[in-house]
Amino acid sequence: MSSSKQDTPKRPRQQVAVALKDDPGTDAPQKITATGRGAVAEQIIQIALDSGVRVREDPDLAEILTVLDVDSTVPVEVLATISEILSYVYKTNAAMIPRKEFNDGRSEK
Repeated sequence: MSSSKQDTPKRPRQQVAVALKDDPGTDAPQKITATGRGAVAEQIIQIALDSGVRVREDPDLAEILTVLDVDSTVPVEVLATISEILSYVYKTNAAMIPRKEFNDGRSEK
């Protein structure tokens, strides 16, 4: 029996977290202070929340940043490239979301 991609259930995405540190008031690039997956990611997020640190939920960005080493800086050029990649990903994902059609021809996102 053959199996298609549609027959295979999609596994939930594993939680990923990346902690960044920046020095407000300086032009210093952001620095990666922690990365983790699963339970470690949950701990990173909880520590940030408990410490009053802003948390941004962006799994695609976190996934990209995990390739960088802890204690490394995030060069501006890398951020620009990441921005372009994410822009494409977000547009592609938005195009895949089905729209609800109304009887009068209007559509809802």
